Parts: sequence; structure tokens; C-alpha cells
Amino acid sequence: MSNTVSDFIIHRLSDWGIDRIFGYPGDGINGLMGALSRTEDIMEFVQVRHEEMAAFMAAGHAKYSGKVSVCMATSGPGAVHLLNGLYDAKMDHQPVVAIVGQQARMALGGSYQQEIDLISLYKDVAHEYVHMATTPEQVRHLIDRAVRIAESERTVTAVIIPNDVQELDMEEPPRKHGSVHSGIGYSRMRMIPDAEHLQKAADILNEGEKVAMLIGAGALNAAEEVMEVAELLGAGVAKALLGKAALPDDLPYVTGAIGLLGTKPSWDIMDDCDTLLMVGTSFPYSEFLPKEGQARAIQIDLDGKMLGIRYPTELNLQGDSKETLKELIPLLKRKEDRSWREKIEEGVAEWWKVLEARAMNDADPINPQRVFWELSSRLPDNCILSADSGSAANWFARDLKIRKGMMASLSGNLATMCPGVPYAIAAKFAHPNRPSIALVGDGAMQMLGINGMITISKYWKQWDNPQLIILILNNGDLNQVTWEQRVLVGDPKFETSQNIPDFPYAEYGRLLGFESIKLEKPEDIAEGLDRALLAQRPVVIEAMVDPSVPPLPPHIKISQAKAFASSVIKGDENAWDMIKQTYKDAVESYLPH
Repeated sequence: MSNTVSDFIIHRLSDWGIDRIFGYPGDGINGLMGALSRTEDIMEFVQVRHEEMAAFMAAGHAKYSGKVSVCMATSGPGAVHLLNGLYDAKMDHQPVVAIVGQQARMALGGSYQQEIDLISLYKDVAHEYVHMATTPEQVRHLIDRAVRIAESERTVTAVIIPNDVQELDMEEPPRKHGSVHSGIGYSRMRMIPDAEHLQKAADILNEGEKVAMLIGAGALNAAEEVMEVAELLGAGVAKALLGKAALPDDLPYVTGAIGLLGTKPSWDIMDDCDTLLMVGTSFPYSEFLPKEGQARAIQIDLDGKMLGIRYPTELNLQGDSKETLKELIPLLKRKEDRSWREKIEEGVAEWWKVLEARAMNDADPINPQRVFWELSSRLPDNCILSADSGSAANWFARDLKIRKGMMASLSGNLATMCPGVPYAIAAKFAHPNRPSIALVGDGAMQMLGINGMITISKYWKQWDNPQLIILILNNGDLNQVTWEQRVLVGDPKFETSQNIPDFPYAEYGRLLGFESIKLEKPEDIAEGLDRALLAQRPVVIEAMVDPSVPPLPPHIKISQAKAFASSVIKGDENAWDMIKQTYKDAVESYLPH
């Protein structure tokens, strides 16, 4: 049995409970590739089409599995390609370990081919832990610390392995001065605030008459506790995008998403509350939170660095969301006056009518809101959703009703394009029995998603349940940025930058052996979705949607209205269509149907 440094690394990762690595080969990691070929019984190597996709898949795998995930790339360009996906993981607080190659030790400093100062390059994205192995005796503690720190800090770490070190015989650290003897294992502590501060939090919440809650990814495992707190306090619950799956949308007091992609009920409760409880969220847009001085605010977060930076909170509680709420619940008093809750529930019920009415408005050829609205009621009970950045994220945030048992995510804090398809693939590796659905715009598909389809074609037959659907919004436009140019800057659509080439997504899927469905008129939607959800193979749905349907914010500022008018006056090519569609959706806000 071979016992090189590379063999040790793979076995050590396996001992940590890791059984899958996402990556792409290269001569800078030939030793590691050889070890992977010798350890296929304990470690699966998932070959992607691009290293950026490997990092995205590791981030998505960490989100959907809750476990440390690993990506691997060769030296030089391969290591560079990982960065965007690693930043996605870092900014969404996901535990990902990157293992990258490097040139031989004797060449370092000699301007050798593909020689990059990887420690400096990774010092930001993996700032909690990035080191390079220079001797075999060092490797054990590098791997152990990289995995443990990634898990304990919920962050990205990196280990750099020069290609000559990979081929050396493994040597354990000697029992002598200067050596490090690390071990395996990590148990997360039960982190809760002290009793004094919990009581103070309860006093503030008990005194409030109009309580609003805002939850994020940190509340994903605290659904029961959030519901109990909301019921006791008669609160409405808004959700940051990363917390979309934290509570079901069929609860009458769940107001849905918050922010530019958010809902009117979420805007309303933030605009009118006198008390705010934030749980496991770093939602960044303060203009969508209560005005300073309007509400007494409490924040709960596992990461003390994230406390008190979004709103001048009166009380900051560092602790696990679930455990902290468990301790808080016995201290809360049930509010007998339910008028605030009743007002919230009325607003939520009305909002769903507005969304349905907007979805059913005519468009040319298809209203993208209708595609998502029709999909919502058809979603399989235990499906895993991913969305890409862009206009698809608008309809993902608003029109899809998450039910108990579903999972959903997207690139939250980095808000990068391209993770939608890699996340969906990662979901299938993490949960091969569950349906996975990616919701993606044509811009992201052309940037990286098409490559992801090739990866799906390589692996789908090994999944117990082959259901993986990619729903593509084809409007020939980088639509989210086009609308931002109009509404935020007042410029008309810049056709040179915003129009993208046509591509036959459905036909391409057919070439790869997928079930391929093209939606060209509203009447196609229901039948197409039903067909997709019955398919026993991956599916591409290409929906021909109208780029003139506006992603209306929950509250339109005068400055936004002026900018939109300015873009029309300056001669936007879609001016008349935009005006018609905006008018229709605006009317539905006040007179649904």
C-alpha cells in the first residue's frame, strides 16, 4: 500500500468524515490525483468543468449538507479559478477547505511557470487559516487545523501542497521539541447568552406592542423556536434571502423576503414596528429596517463580529439561534392584544393575491412571474431549490411558497452570478434521493451554467433519484442590471452591454440526453412543468420570458420613479413595453385582479 503525503491527506480527510472532493485535475496536483485513484472506495472525486464550479459546488454542498466540504485545484490558474466560489462560501459563512497545488519547493522564488504567491493570494478569502506544506511531518496538523477551523469558524480555509511534497513518503511528526501532534475531532459548544441578558431581552420583547422579527440563515435549524416566539409575541416574521427556507411561507404571519427583492408586508412591519428581534441574519440594507430610534432592537447571532452592525441594537446576544431562543421562550409573556398580528396577517393574505394577479398579467410572450407562480404549487415536498443572481432571484424571493421540509439557497452576501446550477448539482450529491431545482437566468447560463449541464450529464445516472431541473429564463437580456440602470441611475437600456446572444438551451439539453422543454406561450407553462416533474432524468426548461416585466421594489422612492421616467425620456428601446408592464403590476398592488 502506497503511503505518500497525498495518500495520507486523502485518508485524513476521510477520517474527518469527508467522503467527496469537487475539483479538476492538473499537473500541480498529480500526486493527489494518484492518491484519489487509489482511494476510490473511501473518497469520491467529482470532476467539474471549471475550478470556479468546484468551489461553488463545495459551497452549495456545505449549505445543503451542513458539513465541511472540500474543493481541489491545481497550482497557478487552477488556484485562481477557485476564488469566486470560495468568496461565496466565505461571505455566506460556509465551512469549505480548499486544497491547491504549488510548484516544487526548490523552484519557488525563481519566477517558475505557474508560480504564484498563493499564500498572499488566499490571505483574504482564507484569512482564518492558509498555510503551505514544506515537509511531510507538517501535513497532519495542516489538514487537521484546516478542517477544524473551517467547521468551528464556519469559514474558508486553504492548504497549499507543492507538487514535490505530494510525492514524498509520509512521515509522522517526531516526538521532539518543535513538532506538532494534532488530532481529529470537533464538538460544537452550546453557546447561549447569560441569564441576565436573556431576561433583559425578554423584558424588551414583553414591553413591545408591535414586534417584528427578521430571520436569516442562522435560523435554518430553529424553525420551531422561531414559530413559538412569533406566536407568543404576536409578531410578524420577515426573512432575509438566505433564510427563505427557515420558515414555511404558508404561515399567515410570515411576510416573506425583505429588501429590494422583498415584499410589501415585510416593508410594512419594519416601517411600523416598535420592537425588532433579529435572529441569525446579517441582512445588509439598513434602509429596509426600522428608522433609527423607531424600534427597540435585539440581535441574536453566533458570530459576535456580526452583532450590532446593521441597526443600533439595544441588546446584542451572542449565541446559537436555536439554543438562545429555547432559553428565551420561558421568559416571554403571551400578548393578549392580537391586533398587530391580525393586521400583519391581513397584509400577507392581500399580498399573495397581488402576486397572483401580477403573475397572471399578459406579457410578451410569457410573464416570468407566472412561471414561478405556477411552479410554486407544484414543488415536490422535499425538493432542494437554488437560484442564481439576477432577475430570477426576484421571483424566487417573492413568488415561491416554501413548505416545511424544503431547502433553498443562493449566493447571499457575494450575490455573484453562476452558483445556481453548481448548487443544484451539489444538492444531488448531498441528497441523491431528493429533487433538485435550479432557477437561472440566461446570462448566468451562458457564463457558467452550460458547463454545469455537461457535469450533470456525466453523473446523473448514479443518483438514486435522477430528478434535477434547470429552469432557464430566456429573455436575451441581462435583466437585473438593465432595470438597475433604469431605476437607480436613470439611464436607458445600453443594448451593447445588456443584450446577449441567443442560445438553444433546450436543444443543447436534448443533445446531452436531458428531457428538454421549451415554454413559448402562457398555455405551455402548466403542461411543461408537470412533464418536467414526472421525468426520470434531468430536465431543461427554457422559458421565453418578457424582459419588460418590472421587478418592482416593495416601496418605490421618488428618486426611483424619477430615474425610471428619465430612462424613458432618454429613449429606452423597450419604453412602451416597460410602461405597460409597470402600469399593470402597479395597478395590481392596489386592485388585485
